[in-house]
Amino acid sequence: MSEYLWAEDPPVGSAPKPPRDMTSLSSSSPDSATPIVVVEADPSIRSRLAMQLGERAVPVDSLEGIEARYKQSFLLVLGPSCVVGATGAEDMLARRGDIGAILITDDLSAEVFQQAMRSGVRDVVAAPVDTGQLNEAVRRVTQTLQPSAPMVSAPGVTPGAEGDPAEGGRVITVFSTKGGAGKSMIATNLAVLLAQRSEGTVALVDADLQFGDIAVMLKLAPQHTIVDAVGSFERLDQGFLESLLSTHQPSGLKVLPAPLEPAFADQIVAEQVNEIVNLLRSFCSYVVIDTPAYFNEVVLGLIEESDDVLLVAGMDIPNIKNVKIGLQTLRMLNTPMEKVRLVLNRANSKVKLEVSEVERTLQIKADALLPSDVIVPQSVNKGMPVVIDAPRSAIARSLEQLADLFIPSNEAAAPKRRGWR
Repeated sequence: MSEYLWAEDPPVGSAPKPPRDMTSLSSSSPDSATPIVVVEADPSIRSRLAMQLGERAVPVDSLEGIEARYKQSFLLVLGPSCVVGATGAEDMLARRGDIGAILITDDLSAEVFQQAMRSGVRDVVAAPVDTGQLNEAVRRVTQTLQPSAPMVSAPGVTPGAEGDPAEGGRVITVFSTKGGAGKSMIATNLAVLLAQRSEGTVALVDADLQFGDIAVMLKLAPQHTIVDAVGSFERLDQGFLESLLSTHQPSGLKVLPAPLEPAFADQIVAEQVNEIVNLLRSFCSYVVIDTPAYFNEVVLGLIEESDDVLLVAGMDIPNIKNVKIGLQTLRMLNTPMEKVRLVLNRANSKVKLEVSEVERTLQIKADALLPSDVIVPQSVNKGMPVVIDAPRSAIARSLEQLADLFIPSNEAAAPKRRGWR
């Protein structure tokens, strides 16, 4: 199809490699090289996608016979000719959690995006797509592949029960679409401030299941992590969950750390994380959640469950670009924009980018401006939140103002006395 201009073309005169025998790939190890099946009716687009994806890609014109050939994990790349909701892949994706799907579409509208998510597709990419973008999507989705796990509700928690969130504590998810924006620092310090101000229990959940840093930033040596909660999910109740929480002694904050090894993340599914958060909110006044810097099923589920979403952005063009895409994604998912709060980190940096320019670009006003301060990396290296390490610093005062959005300082409880009964 001549109208398709892909960002990275092959050398002039080169020809697409012939498709390999699919049977020989069915025994490929998913750990070393998950097979990729490119499904597209148009032969020129199909060949181009296969070339972009490299040796693992097998181009086919339909899904017929695919599942029978692959007994282990594999990835589907559905080309522009595949109509979402009518590809024939929906039942397959619903049955098997070890199959991932990426949709490439000419029309990345909210309707298409929502239909794709409902159909089990894990990522949607607009055509034309460049090689780097496509392979990055493949990498992200491949990391999420895992055997299907039946959802078991924790005792005392009714999934989706009407009115539950309103009756429990407030859930605040801290999210960014770019690594290095300061998301974990903000989540940690906000949670510490809320714990100091609140009369009730405040919990901090590290939902960056592969590379969470919350325990390190609070200088904790946790005996238990979220893996223990998931491993005992059938008998999980308030008392048992409380026993798994680590305590940050200077503030009284309760912490549910991320797994100690990245491989443990594969044992955890989005529904389980949501149930754990719902159980936490049943006995905590506030639940603050740190997340990875990309969308996945866990993050999307947490955003939907949250009362507030702090969207963290840095003051550089790549960061702002990613945040804008993130906002567009949230809007396409019908996320209520009134619960999204923009936090600009390092807002005083002299980078020839004004806060007003950022707000105009993102079409959202910033709720908090945090200055750049050398005391932040120093406090992180000490394992001590900056609001405790340097409470009179400019960054600490700005974080106090962020906490005022949830508990105004004039309404805060008297400081809690630690170490006394």
